Amino acid sequence: MVRVAELADAAAESIPESRLRVRIVLAGVPTPVTQFVVERNGMFVARLDLAWPHLKVAVEYDGLWHDDPEQFHRDRRRLNRLLGEDWIVLHVTAKRFREDFDGFLAEVRAALRARSRFPR
Repeated sequence: MVRVAELADAAAESIPESRLRVRIVLAGVPTPVTQFVVERNGMFVARLDLAWPHLKVAVEYDGLWHDDPEQFHRDRRRLNRLLGEDWIVLHVTAKRFREDFDGFLAEVRAALRARSRFPR
């Protein structure tokens, strides 16, 4: 029960994002910050699903609503703004989460290693 309480995060905005965060942490990756807000000169740039802000690495969970053309447009604008902030942003879809979590996890670890001394 203690482990479950340690993994809880009130900032999570969806069940799939919560599942993703918990699986990442259970795999031994440092706990990311949920719904991290990126600002430039005190102005809003973007909000990220999961982030390691000190390394400028983020993970975005792309559920079914991201298929909507308007949402896709907003997502791409947000990503373009992050490019100028030197962020690595990885995306995982529901399908990839189900079928290739290990491959995605390897990408997360590689991004964190690229920015830090994160162990293999």
